Amino acid sequence: MRKDPKEFMKLAVEVMKKSIPERKKKDPSPYVGAVLVFPDGTLETAYRGEFREGDHAEFTVLDKKYRQKDLTGCWLFTTLEPCAPGARNAPKVSCAERIVNARISDVWFGIEDRNPKVDHGGIDHLVENHVNVHQFTPEFHDVIEDINKEFMKWANMKNDEEKAKKQKPQDHLNERADATNIDSLSDTALQKFITESKRNFKPKSEVFLQELKEMDLLEYDENTKTYLPTGNSILLFGKSPRNKFPQAAVKAKVHYGDGKTGAETFNDALVLIPDQIEGWLKKVLPASIDRSKFKAQQVPSFPVEVIREAVINALAHRNYAVDGAKIQLEVFPDRILVKSPGEPLPPITIEALNNFTATSYSRNKKISFIFNEMQYMEESAVGMDTFRSMREKYKLPLPIFEYDGINTVVIFPRTIEAVRAIGSDAVKELTKEELEGYEWIKSQREVSAKDYTTQFGVTARTASRHLGKMFELNLIKTNGENPKSPKLRYSAT
Repeated sequence: MRKDPKEFMKLAVEVMKKSIPERKKKDPSPYVGAVLVFPDGTLETAYRGEFREGDHAEFTVLDKKYRQKDLTGCWLFTTLEPCAPGARNAPKVSCAERIVNARISDVWFGIEDRNPKVDHGGIDHLVENHVNVHQFTPEFHDVIEDINKEFMKWANMKNDEEKAKKQKPQDHLNERADATNIDSLSDTALQKFITESKRNFKPKSEVFLQELKEMDLLEYDENTKTYLPTGNSILLFGKSPRNKFPQAAVKAKVHYGDGKTGAETFNDALVLIPDQIEGWLKKVLPASIDRSKFKAQQVPSFPVEVIREAVINALAHRNYAVDGAKIQLEVFPDRILVKSPGEPLPPITIEALNNFTATSYSRNKKISFIFNEMQYMEESAVGMDTFRSMREKYKLPLPIFEYDGINTVVIFPRTIEAVRAIGSDAVKELTKEELEGYEWIKSQREVSAKDYTTQFGVTARTASRHLGKMFELNLIKTNGENPKSPKLRYSAT
């Protein structure tokens, strides 16, 4: 029987450290460890160069150690993204293809391989061939990055040199936007970027336009000696982005406590929308509380910066290839919704988002880059850790993530009663005290029964009853230790 995946992540990291660099190769070699786990819980490990210099860890464990064995349904843990089809010289087969051919059911990887020959292509190939892809939890990323710092530095350099981009559905954003010119860009939006990113240029000055060209946001036409915007540039800085991208808007709606509603549409350049959203939220949030329904209790005022940053993340990460689908922001008396068109980008999953272990991958790297330059993506530190800390920092329930078939939805409950109303059937079975306990467990990476008793001031017997009920409802899991072991820990499923 297989254990907690985290145990295999830890083992893969330890095995990784044994890797043997290639002595005859000028470029740095990555350190990679792999763990193959069979359905019965038995396992095998491998590391790069274990039998021969240059042999990949995945190749070693799948092809050299278990070529003759049926690996259907096995798990594979590897500290680096498996190499992609085309990354190896023929007739060599990529590790991603070997994994698919071996019928491995689930793959966990540590960090993305930024080598332009791979660059998310290994993950894409696995997902396209119905392999379940997950990422190591964040505590393992730093040690993998650190031991591979020379390789990652080289890979980033090669990426910059080659600007190798695989063809993906949204490549049109990186291409010149037809029938537009430099006058299609808003001076106000450009100045906003200049100010927030602490640059010292004038909008549309030659030196600034050249910098935007270096960012691949403008192209230069040698015949006409003019700069021409890309799709990303129109989205970020355009006077009328929806002329080219009708879906580029945020539809906001508030449901007031008295039953009335109000609506607003934000159509401007993406760099202008966050401040507009913030101003709108400051007006509608206080008035949206249903005083009659919640008069017997205190309804917390919701932190505007959390919603603002959730909208920024939607602007940066949404799928702009979904025609007609707009970002939606809805404020209800008991909850707030942010809907972002498209599924999470693999390896991010709804499960990882709800466990607050998801890492940052963006479909729209240019948009994310500009938002980072403007400090939009980090100004309130609203990432997984900040979402996880909402209970402690703001005295509010944790957000809930869903995919509704079109949108990735972030639900911010405003009360603990809203969590029960929105939650699954299992959540609805919890008492108020148990639900408070479950919310707390979700906000932690792992807890012990003793931690639970200390946090809530309950007896060990009460803690055991609460934890047992959550476990039976499949809301939490254990680390596989014996129930009587002091090392037993609980975490959200």
